Amino acid sequence: MDSCYSVVPKEAQRQLWTSSQVASIKQDMEIVEGRKEVVLLACGSFNPITNMHLRLFELAKDYLNGTGEYNVIKGIISPVGDAYKKKGLISAHHRVIMAELATQNSKWLEVDAWESLQKEWVETVKVLSHHQQKLKAQNSDGTVPVSTCSPFPGGKRKRSEDDQNVNEKKIPKEPPQLKLLCGADFLESFGVPNLWKPDDITTILSNFGLVCITRAGNNAEKFIYESDILWKHRSNISLVNEWIINDISSTKIRRALTRGQSIRYLVPDAVQQYIEKYSLYNSESENQNANSILAPLMKAK
Repeated sequence: MDSCYSVVPKEAQRQLWTSSQVASIKQDMEIVEGRKEVVLLACGSFNPITNMHLRLFELAKDYLNGTGEYNVIKGIISPVGDAYKKKGLISAHHRVIMAELATQNSKWLEVDAWESLQKEWVETVKVLSHHQQKLKAQNSDGTVPVSTCSPFPGGKRKRSEDDQNVNEKKIPKEPPQLKLLCGADFLESFGVPNLWKPDDITTILSNFGLVCITRAGNNAEKFIYESDILWKHRSNISLVNEWIINDISSTKIRRALTRGQSIRYLVPDAVQQYIEKYSLYNSESENQNANSILAPLMKAK
């Protein structure tokens, strides 16, 4: 069978495509093709990963795709390494596995362990640069072949004397745009003294862009207004409202676990089972790094 043709049910093959249906599909394809491809990257502890973390990606994807300007093709979860030294932070080994379990049924979300495997804490701007280089490498040829296959069920390829030449033509292909995905609390962390370098914030906003999901009780617009750096680059910050209020957080999940309370329906079932199997969160784990200084603050000294 010619690989250019799609396998479709016989009933679908019998359907007659009207000119308006064909025109509509062509238009939809052109719209998608004309959009800028986007990859969303979320950095954080994911200690543990929750349903809300996964929800952030879905909200951001819906919002960006809904603008008509972007086509979100991938979401990447990048758990921070152990060297971050955050209080209550359990081993990156477990956090990465839980993230992989949480995304195992997703068609577009994936987990990247590079950041978690580094011996020293890596600034977010460097994590973004790392993934940007990966995306560029994946698109290193810079071109994609032009297909001569019909996109419609039962369609036939156009045969002509120039068919071979058309197959060999290539068009420029740019790597997807990488954007940092976060919650409003992450955005507000830009205002914590010594936690972020001003130059890093500027690079993140100017070179990549930020997609921020608001949470109940946060006033992201006011925070942006009161920050000179954020205000200057406000056009590169997308604020997405979560109208279905969801106040799940990793902190509350850990608190429930240390008190022996259920976390079912707050995290994916596979994550809950993994946590229970290894008894990951308790009063002892919550005191992990209790006497340590957070890595960004240590570097600022």
